[in-house]
Amino acid sequence: MEERKQKEDKPITIYDIAKEAGVSPSTVSRVLTNKVKVNPKKRDIICKIMEKYDFKPNALARSLADTKSNTIGIITADVRNPFYAQIFVACEVAARRAGYIVLLCNSMGETDQEKQLLTQMQEQRVDAVIQLGGRADDLESNPSYVEQANRLIKTMPLVVSGKLDGTDAYQVQIDAVKAMESIMEYLIRLKHTKIAMIGGRMDVLSTYEKRQTYLKVLERHQIKPVEAFMRDNGEYSYEAGYRSMNELLSGTNIPTAVIAINDFSATGIIRSIIEHGYRIPQDISVVSYDNTYMANFLIPKLTSVDYNYEAYGEKLVQTAILASRKEEVPRIQYIEPTIVIRESSGPAPISV
Repeated sequence: MEERKQKEDKPITIYDIAKEAGVSPSTVSRVLTNKVKVNPKKRDIICKIMEKYDFKPNALARSLADTKSNTIGIITADVRNPFYAQIFVACEVAARRAGYIVLLCNSMGETDQEKQLLTQMQEQRVDAVIQLGGRADDLESNPSYVEQANRLIKTMPLVVSGKLDGTDAYQVQIDAVKAMESIMEYLIRLKHTKIAMIGGRMDVLSTYEKRQTYLKVLERHQIKPVEAFMRDNGEYSYEAGYRSMNELLSGTNIPTAVIAINDFSATGIIRSIIEHGYRIPQDISVVSYDNTYMANFLIPKLTSVDYNYEAYGEKLVQTAILASRKEEVPRIQYIEPTIVIRESSGPAPISV
C-alpha cells in the first residue's frame, strides 16, 4: 500500500487506513474522535498505520469522523440590504464565540433559489440552518416551500426569522406589533394625529402586523384613519419611498408624521419632503424601522426602531446550536424592539 501511495502521490485517507487495518471507515473515525470505545487491538493497529504514514486528518476527514460539522448555514434574502447584513454579522460573531463557522447564501428572494439552497445545505452537512427573510417572511406560507423545508427538518433544525406554517421550524421573530405600538404611542404623545404609513406589501407578515397595529392604535385614541395615509406600495426601496411621498404631498391632506417601512424607504421619503419645501421635523416628522447605519448618515438623523442586532444574532445562533444538540429550546421567541430617537422627529406643528 505504501509503495502504491507513493507512486500515485495521493494523500492517505481514512478509507485507506481502514482497508489496510481490515476495519470499517467508521472504526477509524471512532479512533480519530476518541468518543466511542474501540477494541484495544484494533485501535493499536489503526494508530500504528496512521503513524507509519504520518497521517494527519484534514477538516473534511474530521467532519466525516464526527456527526457534527460545527457549521451553521445561513440563507438570507439579500445581504446587500443593511438590515440583513447587520443580522448576518451578528450571527457570525455569535457563532465564532461558540466555536462554529457560518456558511452564507443569498436567495435574492426567489422561491426556487431558496428551495435549492435548502437542498445544498443538507448536502453540505451543516448542523442547522438559519433563514433570514425570503419565504419565512410570507404572511401565508408557500406550500411547495413548506414541503421542501420539512424534508430538511428531518435531518437538521431550521430556524427562521419569521414563520413557516406547517413545519416544525424554530421562530425567532422581531415583535412587529410592539414595534408599531411603540412608534404610534410616541408620535401621539407628541400630539400627532395625522400619521401616514408608507411602504411594504400586505402579503409580508411583519408589514401586515404593523398595518393592523397601526389601525388598532388609531382606534384606541379615537383617531379616524385616512385612506390616503396608508400606502403599501409593494416595495421596501428608496425609489418606492420617494414615489409614494411625492404622491401623498400632491394632495391636499398633508400628514404631520410619516412612518417609513424601513430605512431605505425613509431616505426617499425625506428627499421628497425636502424637495416639496417642508421642514423635518418642524413640519413633518419621519420615523422608520431597522436602525441601520443609514439612520446616522441622513440629514436630519433618522429616528428608527432598533432590534439590538447583537442580541438578535446571539438568539438565532444559540437556538440553532441547542436544537442541533436536541436540547430544550422554545419554538417561538421574540426580539424586543426599542426606538432610537434622533433629529427627524418632534412635536406636531401647532398650526395643524
